[in-house]
Amino acid sequence: MAFDESSAVASARVDRIFGSAQYFRLWIAQIFSSGGDWLALFAILITANRVGGGTPEASVAYVMIARFLPGLIFGSAAGVLVDRWDRKRTMVVCDLGRAATLLWLPFVDFVWQLVLASLILEGFALLWAPAKEASVPNLVPREKLTAVNSLSLVAAYGTFPIAAGIFIGLADLANVIDDIGAVDFLRIDTESIAFYLDAASFAAAAAIISRLALPRGPQSTGAQPDDSTRLWAPEQVFQDLREGWSFIFANPTVRTVNVALAVGLIGGGMIIPLGPVFAEDVLDVDGGDGFLTFMVALGIGVALGIAGLAAKQSQLHKERVFVAAVFGAGICLFVATSMWTLLGSALLVGGLGVCAGTVYVLGITLLQENATEELRARVFAGLFTLVRSSVMLALLLGPALALFLNGLSDKFFDKDVNILGFDVIIPGVRLTLWLAALIMVAAGFLTLVSRRGAKS
Repeated sequence: MAFDESSAVASARVDRIFGSAQYFRLWIAQIFSSGGDWLALFAILITANRVGGGTPEASVAYVMIARFLPGLIFGSAAGVLVDRWDRKRTMVVCDLGRAATLLWLPFVDFVWQLVLASLILEGFALLWAPAKEASVPNLVPREKLTAVNSLSLVAAYGTFPIAAGIFIGLADLANVIDDIGAVDFLRIDTESIAFYLDAASFAAAAAIISRLALPRGPQSTGAQPDDSTRLWAPEQVFQDLREGWSFIFANPTVRTVNVALAVGLIGGGMIIPLGPVFAEDVLDVDGGDGFLTFMVALGIGVALGIAGLAAKQSQLHKERVFVAAVFGAGICLFVATSMWTLLGSALLVGGLGVCAGTVYVLGITLLQENATEELRARVFAGLFTLVRSSVMLALLLGPALALFLNGLSDKFFDKDVNILGFDVIIPGVRLTLWLAALIMVAAGFLTLVSRRGAKS
């Protein structure tokens, strides 16, 4: 009797926090997958540096391109396929496929093999992500979506420091195992152990997901007799793709979320390549230390933002808070990059994190609530394509723009202006980050216009 009562209490607690026991299992699977992803990324980058020979930088660049390029080209098409396939089976096959690919990586000796493996891993990820996001509304009540999406963000990025700590500890483990001659064929080193652990994590995630009570997918209801033929017909694939993007632009809430995230990330993403430069040129601190401080502040801010959402989810008007958070992110970035001390900038970057976490969680929630079952995977695939494109544009545009504006500032202002009696240094990196902040504020105005246009 006591055991039954304890079990009932634990089950009620799981339902209260995670919405359902089924989602709790999916969340555990995401912990395994995300932690494995970070662990594999560290190992892949180090392996790229090792097999790159005389040009390790180029090898790392090739690998990173292999991680970004498939999403830009095939991301939307992945949503079409996921909307036609059994979502649970798709996630299981993708996790098993990633596990098999990772088992091959310890035996890679050439850059092209590493690039090929990265392309395969990214292909599976492109299918897994929209399948997972499209499945969440089938596992939890609508009123719990904000809370569980906050937990999903924790699973996706909160595993980063854990994976980093594990990777650091693998060096000692590799030294111990390397003394065992019977396992020489496994090519034991720090990176190979990371790959083996990652493969095991994906296999565990596949086992958990395979036991979820998920519907087969939208194709199981109302499927037409020739559905299997339509799946591979090019004209039907393009029609499905067009249908998904038409819904994204036609539905006012879905359009608002996509515009805000896509435009906002172009501005916000610039802090990644420019953070170290800003710390050195403006705040006069070590670039590495300054950037690390910013990332810690950003992470703490995101954590506070998602904690606040989880606590206040029932009292929120999601669309209004979403728009306010978009504006808040731009304002925080502008003020942060107007500061003259590391502490002041870091505090405002923390505020940026609060707003960014809020925007992401509420954006995902609004899409889950407003996208139809038949189109949900395509909507998320479209979002992920826009996000990847925006981040790539920010990473490429930020440094180039900073260099250009630095030349203009040096030529016309000698990188220094007097504002209300205060000397303000304006190197290119500060001007670029100010512009990035204005882009984020512009994203807020675009969301307002989109919402008002829908109401008129």
